[in-house]
Amino acid sequence: MDDTGAPRTRAYVLHPDIKSEKRTRDAARALEEAVSLAAALPELDVVGAEVVNLPRAQPGLLFGKGKIETLAATLKAEEIDLVLIDGPVTPVQQRNLEKRWDVKLLDRTGLILEIFADRARTREGVLQVELAALSYQRTRLVRAWTHLERQRGALGFVGGPGETQIEADRRAIDEAVTRLRRQLAKVVKTRELHRKARAKVPYPIVALVGYTNAGKSTLFNRITGAAVMAEDMLFATLDPTMRGVALPSGRDIILSDTVGFISDLPTQLVAAFRATLEEVLSADLILHVRDISHPETEEQAADVQGILEDLGIGDSSPMIEVWNKIDLVPDEEARVLQAQADRRDDVQIASALTGKGVDALLAAASEALAETSFDETLSIGFENGRARAWLFEQGVVEAERQSETGFELDLKWSARQKTRYQSLFGPEA
Repeated sequence: MDDTGAPRTRAYVLHPDIKSEKRTRDAARALEEAVSLAAALPELDVVGAEVVNLPRAQPGLLFGKGKIETLAATLKAEEIDLVLIDGPVTPVQQRNLEKRWDVKLLDRTGLILEIFADRARTREGVLQVELAALSYQRTRLVRAWTHLERQRGALGFVGGPGETQIEADRRAIDEAVTRLRRQLAKVVKTRELHRKARAKVPYPIVALVGYTNAGKSTLFNRITGAAVMAEDMLFATLDPTMRGVALPSGRDIILSDTVGFISDLPTQLVAAFRATLEEVLSADLILHVRDISHPETEEQAADVQGILEDLGIGDSSPMIEVWNKIDLVPDEEARVLQAQADRRDDVQIASALTGKGVDALLAAASEALAETSFDETLSIGFENGRARAWLFEQGVVEAERQSETGFELDLKWSARQKTRYQSLFGPEA
């Protein structure tokens, strides 16, 4: 039974290890992560999991016929309701496997969508998940399944008691997508107004990013004293949270906690959550939180870096790597890591759980934000009133003179502020 008293869904997790595909991840650890993903949904009871070695994926069934028969016997004996396949499954493969095994099936994308749907709390988060779910469902046009019984707005994957299953054709889905995008645009516009209001303060934004379960929310709570959900669970945080913080230098900043990244993050979610992650795009400093105790910390860091690049955040963005969970690392290894970190300006060792290294991290953040200002005179035409207003809002105007064509402004600003100005108004503004 789950927390609501409803029977839990008996699930079985499969990780296809396809030899014809180049994979950097260890199959056993990938399976472990998939089981953790499934455990993030309280309605699921994972009763078994295994790696399935495949020379290549079969177009219609994914697995070979012999393996399908073996798994069919296992699933029947264990009374499995739902099979979770840790990887992409085509609509044809899904339909054929469901028939052969007489179970419902979700691939990795579908499972992550389920988790996001379960966790979304803000209006924007809910809309983004629905949009991603519809984009995913449009490629399938399959009936919804009702094994995970819970009462909430159904997305088409999961229904609650008494809910009808979604049977929509592409036209209906496209209409729903259009409606959701319109609603989301309004929410994003409101958040944009909030961001502009913050820019007038102006406080620098420091954004926490990292692989899911790296300890971002624990670090956020440690720094801010907030009580953001921080559990040993994948995707514990979904909706972004922001708090004002005073650094040891006395400087005020806004700290932003964001959704965790994960390998093979569904493209639908990257696109749908781009608006939420715009807080990272506009951040003055990014803290990349890594679980340094994880055996695949390097691979996880590479996944995060790849998603940041997809979002348009390159190497030029100021970033500090936070090697978190050092308390879980054996002493000898911790000393080696500390020696490595000491040789780099962009790395800080910390334990968000114990507080070790957090003060040094905040000092490093203060130093990174304390940029050298320089003087520059800028000419702005009368038609560029918005650019002129922005400069005054940023507090960088030292003096102003009017000319025949516009204004000449004496500025004291940082390279970061100049770059942001040019990105907003163009180099000629």
